[in-house]
Amino acid sequence: MHNRIMITGAGSGLGREIALRWAREGWRLALADVNEPGLRDTLELVRQAGGEGFVQRCDVRDYSQLTALAQACEEKFGGIDVIVNNAGVASGGFFAELSLEDWDWQIAVNLMGVVKGCKAFLALLERSKGRIVNVASMAALMQGPGMSNYNVAKAGVLALSESLLVELRQVEVAVHVVCPSFFQTNLLDSFRGPNPAMKAQVGKLLEGSPISAADIADYIHKQVAAGEFLILPHEAGRQAWQLKRQAPEKLYDEMADMAVKMRAKAQTR
Repeated sequence: MHNRIMITGAGSGLGREIALRWAREGWRLALADVNEPGLRDTLELVRQAGGEGFVQRCDVRDYSQLTALAQACEEKFGGIDVIVNNAGVASGGFFAELSLEDWDWQIAVNLMGVVKGCKAFLALLERSKGRIVNVASMAALMQGPGMSNYNVAKAGVLALSESLLVELRQVEVAVHVVCPSFFQTNLLDSFRGPNPAMKAQVGKLLEGSPISAADIADYIHKQVAAGEFLILPHEAGRQAWQLKRQAPEKLYDEMADMAVKMRAKAQTR
């Protein structure tokens, strides 16, 4: 392994923690984000942790910026071994309230951003027999109420990852998909939705999480090394996925009850 990794959404949150986890192994890192001050802070922390690398502003909605990033990896590192498509934005609102713009934005960043990341780096990964790590969400597996556009985008990332897993095996490019539950992160900074009460609800979910972004990054590192395709960092998430496979109706009933409660709360504010 040449130990070269590219991470999108590396300016904060889980992306930053993934960068630090790999930096501790002495990797060279290509760090990308739209948040430039955050990126510079991440690079500083990466250096302190024992890694090295460079930062490049990159909006994953723009394919040319991703191909430019791949080119920078080629020029500076001579290639790439691992890519982590982590950039993402939060979104919520009941289907009736979500605008088509809300849908376009969510799909453009959370789904097409990952598609474009995979496409821009595929030739380099085929050459190095590298690996793709796509960050989806438990929302890809369990479609909770009040976030249909987020659920659909993340389910798309899972379907893309499954498709690549089987297509790329022959060229020896490994694929992983990570489905974290909610965790303490600044994902809410990017939150878009028609209803401010919904943001508060999602915020409560995030605060109630017993696991930090650093814990998740650690778990991802371990499972990638073990060759695990579907990476579920949360115990509660693993249990919920088990339940859905065994008794999906039970889960739908629970989610429908949750929708009723969310509607009631949104109306009392």
